[in-house]
Amino acid sequence: MRLRIRPITWPRPALVLADTPRPGCTRCGGEGGRAYDYGDHETGEYVGTEWDPCPCWDEDRSWVLLPLPRFPRRRQPHVDPWGNGYSDEPPF
Repeated sequence: MRLRIRPITWPRPALVLADTPRPGCTRCGGEGGRAYDYGDHETGEYVGTEWDPCPCWDEDRSWVLLPLPRFPRRRQPHVDPWGNGYSDEPPF
């Protein structure tokens, strides 16, 4: 198991210790799996891409090290170009 520290944003911001793929793996070449495209059986049209994970890596194996605070979004105060302060009227 190779571990690294990485930030996540969902379900809440945190720093996690996560597993990484083996760099010398002969099945995936160190990428953790392979992606392949597939199509509709009747029309042959592209439907999507499927991810086939390699057994050398478990992408769900992670441990939260440090939860990070959620910073509130800063709102810009309304600035009236005529210098009259705030207005109750819509901007249109």
